[in-house]
Amino acid sequence: MTSMYDDLGRPPLDQTALARALTGSGSRWTEVLVVASTPSTNEVLADRSRAGGRDGLVLVAEHQVAGRGRLGRTWVAAPRAGISMSVLVRPAGVPVARWAWIPLLSGLAVAAALRQVADVPAVLKWPNDVMVEDRKLAGLLVERVEGATGAAAVIGIGLNVSTTRAELPTPHATSLLIERASTTDRATLVKAILRRLDGLLAEWEAGTGEPSAALRDAYESACATIGQQVRVELPGRETVEGEAVGVDGSGRLLVQTGSGRQ
Repeated sequence: MTSMYDDLGRPPLDQTALARALTGSGSRWTEVLVVASTPSTNEVLADRSRAGGRDGLVLVAEHQVAGRGRLGRTWVAAPRAGISMSVLVRPAGVPVARWAWIPLLSGLAVAAALRQVADVPAVLKWPNDVMVEDRKLAGLLVERVEGATGAAAVIGIGLNVSTTRAELPTPHATSLLIERASTTDRATLVKAILRRLDGLLAEWEAGTGEPSAALRDAYESACATIGQQVRVELPGRETVEGEAVGVDGSGRLLVQTGSGRQ
C-alpha cells in the first residue's frame, strides 16, 4: 500500500471530515474548503467576498506560498507544517465602525483553543499575536473587504504546528511541536479554533459590536501586554511610553503615562 503524500508525520487534512464536523445547524461555518496550495488564503477569500461570498466560508491551504501578516510582513511555513486558514464573516447587525474588536476576538479564539486542546500556555501580544512567553506561535491578519453585497471581514490565521527549529523563519518564533503540545493534530486544532471563534463572534454580535464586560475581561486576562511597560509608535513618529493597563471599547490599547491615560 503506497502513500498519497510523502511525509507520514504531516498527513493532509480531510476536507469532507472537517466540513462534517464544523458545518450544519447552529454553526456559523457554512462551507469548508481545503486546497493543496495558494499564494494567500486571505486574497482568495477577499475575491470571494467581492463576488458575493457568504458568511461562514472557511479556506485552509496545505501550503501558502505568499502568506501575509500585519504591517506588510510575510508569513512563511513549510507544507502541512502548520495551519494557514482564512474565514469570511459578515457580522450580523454590527456597524462597520465597531468591527475593531474582530482582530482581538480572533486572537483570543486561537489562544484559548490552544490552551484548551494543546495544553500550551498561549497568551496574546496586543492586538492579536499569539505567543508562548516571548516566542511567536501564531499570527493573524484581519482585513475589511468592500463588495457589491456589502462589507465583510476576512480573518487570516497562521499557526506553526509541527514546524521544526530548522524550519522557523526567525529565532523569535516557535511551534506547537517545539513547545511540547499535547497534540499536533491539525484537524483537532482547526475545529477547536473555529468553534471558539464562532462562540466569541456570536457573543460580540449579540451586543451589536459593543464588547461585553466578560469579553473585555477574557481578552485582558489572556493579553500579556497588559501590565507591561510599553513604547507605542503612533503615526507621524509620535511615541507614547507607559504601562499598558487595558483595552477600550474600540479595541485600542490603554497606556498610563506620566501625564495621564492615553
